[in-house]
Amino acid sequence: MTRTLPSVTLLILSGLLAGCGNSQLTTGSIPEDYRARHPIVLTEAQSALDIPVAPSDYRLSTGMRDTVKGFAQKFVQSSSGYVQIQLPQGSPNAAAASHLARDIRTVLSGSGIRSDRIIMTAYGAAPSGDAAPIRLSFASTRAVTASCGNWPEDLSNDTMENRNWYNFGCASQNNLAAQVANPTDLMAPRGMTPIDATRRANVIGAYRAGTDPSSK
Repeated sequence: MTRTLPSVTLLILSGLLAGCGNSQLTTGSIPEDYRARHPIVLTEAQSALDIPVAPSDYRLSTGMRDTVKGFAQKFVQSSSGYVQIQLPQGSPNAAAASHLARDIRTVLSGSGIRSDRIIMTAYGAAPSGDAAPIRLSFASTRAVTASCGNWPEDLSNDTMENRNWYNFGCASQNNLAAQVANPTDLMAPRGMTPIDATRRANVIGAYRAGTDPSSK
């Protein structure tokens, strides 16, 4: 009887050790990548600028002229298509809008946009109510991502998986998409520019002479 006790004890201990070996608990891991949940994609999107026009306006104000110039610079940097100028028809300010369109076209041309890249169109406006604006628009490739604020799960639920929540990283992805100057940089790097051989020689010469190689 006493000889069987060690055997039984070994069987119990081996069973406990086997149970401990089969249990797997991973801590500190985040299986979901926020870049996969909120991907940045390149798509064609419209950029628009509405210019308010009063029936008595006969020229662009200085501030509005600068605004149109900024819109033109944005077009030159991000698009190779066309700028569309949409004028209201049938509204009390239709005549003033037609007159201001000449100033707008002049500002666009002075900002580097060729005349064959400027298209004039019209849209029907109500004969009463708010003044119909002049709308400038163009289509270009932009980096966008889905809107934030989705909370499909309750954050108060206890979990042992230590995963980040669904909305995590969404704001960072939206900010990156909005700030990137050239959306194609997200697809592939640009080609390298030529080196400055003169500057490189000066830096190496100063380093060998033991002097400060920084520029003055």
